[in-house]
Amino acid sequence: MTSAKLLFITGVSSGFGRALAEQALQAGHRVVGTLRNEQAKEAFEALSPGRCFGRILDVTDFSAIPPLVDAVEQDIGAVDVLVNNAGYGHEGVMEESPMDDMIKQFNVNVFGAVALIKAFLPYFRARRAGHILNITSMGGFITMPGISYYCGSKFALQGISETLTQELKPFNIAVTAVQPGSFRTDWAGRSMVRAARSISDYDRSFDPIRETRMKRSGHQPGDPVKAASAILQLLDSPAPPTSLLLGSDAVTLVRDKLRRMITEIDTWEAASCSTDG
Repeated sequence: MTSAKLLFITGVSSGFGRALAEQALQAGHRVVGTLRNEQAKEAFEALSPGRCFGRILDVTDFSAIPPLVDAVEQDIGAVDVLVNNAGYGHEGVMEESPMDDMIKQFNVNVFGAVALIKAFLPYFRARRAGHILNITSMGGFITMPGISYYCGSKFALQGISETLTQELKPFNIAVTAVQPGSFRTDWAGRSMVRAARSISDYDRSFDPIRETRMKRSGHQPGDPVKAASAILQLLDSPAPPTSLLLGSDAVTLVRDKLRRMITEIDTWEAASCSTDG
């Protein structure tokens, strides 16, 4: 590690956020982490008093974000790394899933992250330094039945991340979309919002998928602590990647999709190019 950094990580109560915060502290960094209540805040700050700072924040309370970021910058110090980790999964056949569920999914997974980026960018630009890590998902590139709202939100954050990489490069600000595969977090367990079943036509195709996803929760191949260690390697890279896949399943599934995409592009190339004037 070349130097200790100050990280601002959303959603440090559990999962990737907690693992990343703990590994960062062990590596000598300081961490500001957002949590949802005072009890969680106290438990978090006890991890490393004086180097670990909890802040209560609901990332969908967009108006609360700029003053909180200003206070962190003034009271704790210049933030080097923003990690947009807060998020959750929604599972449900799209036809059965209420529109309100989609709005809530995007409010947390997309709009909260964007609000935090916008609050930190004036500071990062002024310093001509900074690194934004957006935790997207392999579901920001591949898709699976029953998680259309989730994949949609992660596709959106992935696209925003890749665009920001180009916009912010002149200011020496790096942006990396971190795309985990299946990890042993609460994503498919208590954190998952599941839409109620209502249309029998989907019973045969979807019920086994939901059952399998629930059974696999807690038994996924990915280790969050190892993911945190991999993410921390990005902080000292002179040229961090635009995207970083985590997990052998993510690598395999993304490569499979890329192969299918190339085959489809080749098959339909004549039709695609026939539209030129």
